[in-house]
Amino acid sequence: MRVPRVYVDQPLSGGELNLDERAAHYIGQVLRMRAGRELVLFNGDGNAYAATITEASKRSVSCEVDGAPLQSQTVSPLKIELGIGLSKGDRFDWVIQKATELGVTAITPLFTERVDVKLSGERLEKKQRHWQQIMISACEQCGRNDLVAINPAQPLAQWRQDLSAPVKLVLCPAVAGSIAADHATDVALLVGPEGGLSDSEIADCLRQGFAALQLGPRVLRTETAPIAAISILQYRWGDMGA
Repeated sequence: MRVPRVYVDQPLSGGELNLDERAAHYIGQVLRMRAGRELVLFNGDGNAYAATITEASKRSVSCEVDGAPLQSQTVSPLKIELGIGLSKGDRFDWVIQKATELGVTAITPLFTERVDVKLSGERLEKKQRHWQQIMISACEQCGRNDLVAINPAQPLAQWRQDLSAPVKLVLCPAVAGSIAADHATDVALLVGPEGGLSDSEIADCLRQGFAALQLGPRVLRTETAPIAAISILQYRWGDMGA
C-alpha cells in the first residue's frame, strides 16, 4: 500500500505532533486514515520524515514523527526560474503543476503586452493562494521535499530587471536560436502568454542579455512550451536521464 506524502506548515523535529488544519482535513476527511497508518511528512526544508498516526478524527489528527530524515534526493542541481505570461482558464494551473514536477525552483506570473487576464487586488491574492496550493499538491504527488517559490505576479520589465541568473533564455518561435552555454547551474526561462511576446518585448530581452531559444518548427501552446523547455534543460544540465 502506498504511503501518502503530506505537506505540513510546521516544524518536524520528532515526537508527537498535532497536524495543522489543512493536513488534518486531508488525512482525516479526504483520505479517511485512522490510527496506526503510516505517513511521510515534509515541510519544505528539503527533508521528509516518517510518521505514524496515533489519533484521528474529523477535526484533528495527531501522529508520532520520527526525527531522523528519510534518505531521499529530489532537489534538482539545476536552478530554474520560470517567468511566464498569465493565461486564461486552467492553463496556468497546469503549468505550475507540471513545472513543479519537473523540478523548477521558482515561478513568476508575468503581465506582458498580450496578457488578456485581468487580475488585481483581492482577486489576485486569491489566485496566488490557489497557485500555492497547486504547487504544494504537486510536491506531495511527485516526491519533492522542497517547495517552489510562487512569486507575486508582476510586470515583465520588473522581473527582467531583478534577475541574477547568468544564463537567460527567451522562447522565440520565430527567431532561430539554441542553447549555446556548455554548462549551467542557474537559468532564467521566459515564456510568453497565449498571444506570445511582442516584437518589442523580445528585442528588449535580447538587448538585456537573453538568448533566443527555438523549440523546433512547430508553434507550441503557452502551457506546452515551458514544459518542453524545462525538460530539455533538466536533461542537459539537471537530473533527468542521469
